[in-house]
Amino acid sequence: MMRRRRGGLVRTVGRTAVIAGTASAVAGGVNRRQSNKQQAQQQEAAAGQQSAYEQGLADAQAVAPPPPPAAAPAAGEGDMIAQLERLGQLRDQGILTDAEFGAQKAKILAG
Repeated sequence: MMRRRRGGLVRTVGRTAVIAGTASAVAGGVNRRQSNKQQAQQQEAAAGQQSAYEQGLADAQAVAPPPPPAAAPAAGEGDMIAQLERLGQLRDQGILTDAEFGAQKAKILAG
């Protein structure tokens, strides 16, 4: 004759619940550790970016060229021709673009 065990289904359900609870606890701990690690990495990256930004500002301020001197008003026609010739030389050397040359030429001719 075959004997039946009592509580077989209840015992199996109980074991499954314990295993599932343990797995959830372990997974939660792993997730918390990974989350904390990611947050720490993000904070380090943000601090590094802030430092690089501040260093870049300091470098830009140290390297920034002084503003060009204001153009003196033209005293006469000979002065105007000399200024236009100088602008032409700067354009030919590639220091001024055609647009910059045109703008400066218009200013000189306007007077």
